[in-house]
Amino acid sequence: MSNPNTQALSDAGVSIWLDDLSRERLTSGSLAKLIEEQNVVGVTTNPSIFAAALSKAEVYGQAIAEQKHRSVEDAITEITSDDVAAACDLFKGIYESSKGFDGRVSIEVDPRLAHETAPTIAQAKALYERVNRENVLIKIPATVEGLEAITETIAAGISVNVTLIFSLERYREVINAYLLGLEKAKAAGLDLSKIHSVASFFVSRVDTEIDKRLDAIGTDAAAAVRGQAGVANARLAYQVFEESFASARYEVLAAAGANVQRPLWASTGVKDPAYPSTLYVTELVAPQTVNTMPEKTLDATAAEAEVRGNAIAGSYDAANRVLDKLAALGIDYNEVVDLLEVEGVSKFDVAWNELLEDMAVALKGAK
Repeated sequence: MSNPNTQALSDAGVSIWLDDLSRERLTSGSLAKLIEEQNVVGVTTNPSIFAAALSKAEVYGQAIAEQKHRSVEDAITEITSDDVAAACDLFKGIYESSKGFDGRVSIEVDPRLAHETAPTIAQAKALYERVNRENVLIKIPATVEGLEAITETIAAGISVNVTLIFSLERYREVINAYLLGLEKAKAAGLDLSKIHSVASFFVSRVDTEIDKRLDAIGTDAAAAVRGQAGVANARLAYQVFEESFASARYEVLAAAGANVQRPLWASTGVKDPAYPSTLYVTELVAPQTVNTMPEKTLDATAAEAEVRGNAIAGSYDAANRVLDKLAALGIDYNEVVDLLEVEGVSKFDVAWNELLEDMAVALKGAK
């Protein structure tokens, strides 16, 4: 039986995706239990998640031993792709019943390629072929160089999870990249109804950075705005979503079978204990959204979330006022979101390098 709080989110048009995947989750049945009891209808992964999963050698011992003859990079690709394929199979029924919107599992291109367009396109296609499941999403970062890669991957008929979006301007560019890809796919005669995408807009990291700056200012006016920037930024992103997919440009594509690119709220784990643990869930409820949650946030949502229906409708003026207050306090929005993108790519680079190092040691010691 579904949890009433997570069911309320589903009823409000929010798709709950778990921000975690490991072989242990698959073999133990814990992921299947979350699907049954907490309305989980998809999974997202990233290099940090895989690094944590693969550190459990007892779960992956045999799989690692089978990769002894491969390079470190190839071993990682094989093992992570197998996990993603198995998860795709678990979600196949949801994928089919939701007509492709849910039942999705994401796998990310090598983050070291974040500023290289052609290699990103090549790896996106290779990962899609390796996983060999229609319900996989290939994650591509929303760097400047990633925009063309998003377009070309969509144009090839491959569904994409665009990750590491922090700014409203970059989000507009991501939507444009998606629409360009659909237009190219349409010109090539592809079935647009089979192409899906989500745009992963990061939330808590915005508050972490801006709150730090507000604390440094130290005034009552600064303190009054703490914990508001992340939600305000995401709500304004939803406004961009609504406007973009009500455009005449999109209507032409929709008539040919195209799907909207849904906003996905990422980085939804609360970092500041002073804030409600479900802040980035209950305050961002709106139709046609995805909220990808670490299990701690999912459990908190199931235990204590008060879902009050659409939390974004009618919020745009207030959200703009939050950004205006930050500007009046001397906090440069563009500087913050640019920094967060750089840091986001860097964090995934670090996690990927740790993954390479751990796999090299594991392969060396495999029997």
